[in-house]
Amino acid sequence: MKARKSTLNRKTKETTISVSVNLDGAGKTSINTGINFLDHLITSFGKHSMMDLKVNAKSNDKIEHHLIEDTAITIGLAVDKALGNRSGITRFSYASVPMDESLAEASIDLVKRPFWKLVLSIKRNKIEDVSKEDLEHFFQSLLQNLNSCIHLTVKYGENDHHKVESAIKSLAVAFRTASSYDKKQKGIPSTKGSM
Repeated sequence: MKARKSTLNRKTKETTISVSVNLDGAGKTSINTGINFLDHLITSFGKHSMMDLKVNAKSNDKIEHHLIEDTAITIGLAVDKALGNRSGITRFSYASVPMDESLAEASIDLVKRPFWKLVLSIKRNKIEDVSKEDLEHFFQSLLQNLNSCIHLTVKYGENDHHKVESAIKSLAVAFRTASSYDKKQKGIPSTKGSM
């Protein structure tokens, strides 16, 4: 099997981002965005998807929204690049992950047709050191740039921190299975012969 790795650098007047991905890793992460809760979420994504993930993100304009958005975009693009033509993968998966009183579900089709549906059900205006709208935008930007069909829904919960964490973990677990190699699958997992 070909190594499914990628490195992507994104530099704008607003941010400087570097992301390295190994989809067949062991969940080793090194995340540095300067935003604690964002680092925690990205670390959870790498750990529970079992991909090795290294992210270094720096703000050039000191605007947090730009840093959060560009980090999500770059991670999504790097993962998409590492997936290559997606030959031999399982392709479809879903996961339901609880965190205390909260439950989130993710359903994934790693087809190269981007569509996403996101329901986080966040009530507070801020969770830890990140605003509600920036958290929602992080997820939106990540899902959009994964170049896949993904439905991610927080089913219920009371604690917004738990809701968001169960969401990223369900996404990671579903991605881990969908991106894994299927021993029975020969070539592209599609009746069309291409993704």
